[in-house]
Amino acid sequence: MTSIEAVVLGIVQGLTEFLPISSTAHLRIVPALVGWDDPGAAFTAVLQLGSLVAVIGYFLKDLLGMAGDAVKAVTDRSKPPTPAARHLLYIIVGTLPVGVLGLLLKHKIETSFRSLAIIAAAQIVFGLLLGVADKTSKQTRVLDDLTLRDAFLIGCAQALALVPGASRSGVTLLAAMALGYERAAAARFSFLLSVPAVAAAGIHELKEVLHAKDVSHATLALGLVVTFIVSYASIAWLLKFLKTRTTIPFVVYRVVLGALIFGLLATGRLS
Repeated sequence: MTSIEAVVLGIVQGLTEFLPISSTAHLRIVPALVGWDDPGAAFTAVLQLGSLVAVIGYFLKDLLGMAGDAVKAVTDRSKPPTPAARHLLYIIVGTLPVGVLGLLLKHKIETSFRSLAIIAAAQIVFGLLLGVADKTSKQTRVLDDLTLRDAFLIGCAQALALVPGASRSGVTLLAAMALGYERAAAARFSFLLSVPAVAAAGIHELKEVLHAKDVSHATLALGLVVTFIVSYASIAWLLKFLKTRTTIPFVVYRVVLGALIFGLLATGRLS
């Protein structure tokens, strides 16, 4: 892998990890379109560590508040847990489904699930479902209304993102809005929920990528730095965007991209 490929893939990862359009799909599609080799599921997972650092940095105050309040809730039972303490529990519970299925489906995630036809279908199907949820849900609930049941259901939706093209942020936004949460609140929990899942996947695959002969440590570091910068900007932009706008532009993009991939596959321009 060249430095240019690492920079391009870092930009792609940073732009698409938090937008509801699937980073994994784009890291498979972009190389295919320009004639590069598939970077593979392992490199994709490690590149997400740049996005992980970005989301931790952006929400550091929130995460520290959750940890501090959780410690107080355990050591001082005289007061009920604060919303921040409960949110930490909800993130842990919401991570369980993707953790279990990720281990069970590891081989398929790295092989058959990376089919461009599957990616195209997931882009269209989950994109349309996102649009339905955005248009029909009440969207009156805020983050402090989150319950353990809701966190688990959103976590189950997150597990669907093991299929490239579904989009982790897209399916968690979909589920949260379907449960009545405001777009910005849904996005905020989606970002926080990504921390354990992305960390586990990236760290698990790090050893394999570090020992890969076609990716130097310098090239990997360059990709991670670019990913971090672009991811941080994407988080800030999307949270601001969803305060006043719908997810419909992303729905349209997903459907068009999915149709384009099917068209290129049908004409033999992609394989």
